[in-house]
Amino acid sequence: MAGEAGDGVVVQNKQVLLKNFMVGSAKESDMELRESTISLKLPPGTEGAILVKNLFLSCDPYMRGRMREYYESYIPPFQPGKPIEGFGVSKVIDSTNQKFGVGDYITGLTGWEEYSIITRTDQLRKVESLDIPLSYHVGLLGMPGFTAYVGFYEICSPKKGDCVFISAASGAVGQLVGQLAKLHGCFVVGSAGSADKIELLKHKLGYDEAFNYKEEPDLVAALKRYFPNGIDIYFDNVGGEMLDAALVNMKVHGRIAVCGMVSQSAVSYPKGITNLYMLVTKRLTMKGFIQSDYLHLFPQFMEAISNLYKQGKIVYIEDMNEGLENGPAAFIGLFSGKNIGKQVVHVADE
Repeated sequence: MAGEAGDGVVVQNKQVLLKNFMVGSAKESDMELRESTISLKLPPGTEGAILVKNLFLSCDPYMRGRMREYYESYIPPFQPGKPIEGFGVSKVIDSTNQKFGVGDYITGLTGWEEYSIITRTDQLRKVESLDIPLSYHVGLLGMPGFTAYVGFYEICSPKKGDCVFISAASGAVGQLVGQLAKLHGCFVVGSAGSADKIELLKHKLGYDEAFNYKEEPDLVAALKRYFPNGIDIYFDNVGGEMLDAALVNMKVHGRIAVCGMVSQSAVSYPKGITNLYMLVTKRLTMKGFIQSDYLHLFPQFMEAISNLYKQGKIVYIEDMNEGLENGPAAFIGLFSGKNIGKQVVHVADE
């Protein structure tokens, strides 16, 4: 399957670099745009690698953790002066890898740049189905979608009739969790941070109820209003005060899937939780998870979610920014809730 890309033309390669390790709130100034050059042919002696043109890049909150000088996480930090990386959809321009040939579309970790040489190809995946938008492979059919699938079915252990609460409910993960919960026969309520998002949750994504957390002076009371008999499942994307309020409102033997804590992702010194004793009194199960621990389930996820999408039983909302130069602003916007749906950067057409 390996192939060559002709005469090795040298082109400009726009890149987004990490300027400094982030301290405190994430800022655009912690990243910088640079132009370098790259040959459209792999260097001689490069084995098992691919050269790709990046088409779509994913903005995900976990990337903030890689911008800190912290080496104890499940994934190492980015390095100042080097391009940041994230999930993307790319087209193979040159290859010395038997799995991927010129012209293939692939998805997986790639650089935040127009062209990348990828040498670690073990977790790349070839895009086989071209009847679904390519950008969905960093969203609905990518890491966020798989996170929703694993979190809901494997961590939450849902039952028909369960009362389900989802924070950041219109985001990349939350929007799919809510739809899966509805298809499972659950009562579903979501929180988000704007009137537009609440409208989307109720009238596009099919949530039973939704509320704007910014308009609620008392989150405990707000959850009590929507769940007078308590919450069976809380799918937590935000942590912080919302997690504290949910703990008080859980039913006995309730389940909490801790997917992310975006309210704490932009700070270097996160706040603590005060209601953890509810884990004891209500005999709750609260479990954190990372989708990469469940990759054995990926084929069944792809089949199930692709079919649901093609049948019109689920929809997926993207917030598309045009141009790599707008990538840093799109990424920083995640932490103030500027995006509506899955935040994607469109780098280039094919």
